Amino acid sequence: MRIEKQIEAMRKEKKILLMTHQIIGYPDFAANEKVIECFYNNGVDLIELQIPFSDPIADGPVFTKSNQAVLEKGIKVSDCLKFIERMASKYPIPFLVMTYYNILYQYGVEAFIDRCKEIGVQGTIVPDAPLDEARTYYDYSCQQGLAAVSIATPYSDPKRLQEIADIGSGFIYYVPRKGVTGSKTTFGFEILDGIQKAKKETGKTIAVGFGIQGPEDVARLIGTADIAIIGSKIQQVLETEGLSGLDQFLGDIARVNKEE
Repeated sequence: MRIEKQIEAMRKEKKILLMTHQIIGYPDFAANEKVIECFYNNGVDLIELQIPFSDPIADGPVFTKSNQAVLEKGIKVSDCLKFIERMASKYPIPFLVMTYYNILYQYGVEAFIDRCKEIGVQGTIVPDAPLDEARTYYDYSCQQGLAAVSIATPYSDPKRLQEIADIGSGFIYYVPRKGVTGSKTTFGFEILDGIQKAKKETGKTIAVGFGIQGPEDVARLIGTADIAIIGSKIQQVLETEGLSGLDQFLGDIARVNKEE
């Protein structure tokens, strides 16, 4: 089933969906697997797994450090794809691969998409894949039934938003502010209004990431966004409070959907 249909079905059961993020190989594959099990046990709806890259331009200091640590251990793209295959076969959750375009370029764009489909991936998120210059990536992904998630921001005008909606697929990843991942975003009226405008202009499912720090932020997005994405905060919780802390953190977020 295409991810659009999966999201549509899940949205009938929840006020907002949660997508979580892990950098593959950080701190190691065994730790990744325990975290993914924690995601599953806490009702996470979608999982974004990042293949490390040497110049992760959209990532803040937390993820940049982690990317570098994995690369220094010599972990390869093929290792990451094997790990994703194992996780996708074990857990009935839509998995998406996040990485940067040079990985696809070196691997072969169509070969990379074919491999993702083969291992059970539902879509990819490539922040630096330009709409105008990476059409093979977007078009071939759609042809193969995989989502090629496009990125929108508050600075995307209506014409550009329509292009983003037409060329990308699956859902739109909305970045609500300038900068990189990690620092907190204040979800005030202006940002919420921007998200609503993007949803109205495109008619697409909107996932919001960058700066979501906990249940209060997720609750603020209900009625505006369809999916809340949490990445850097999860890694910070793991590093300070361990797996039990993550379990508590995700449990608190899950309760947002049960509150009246």
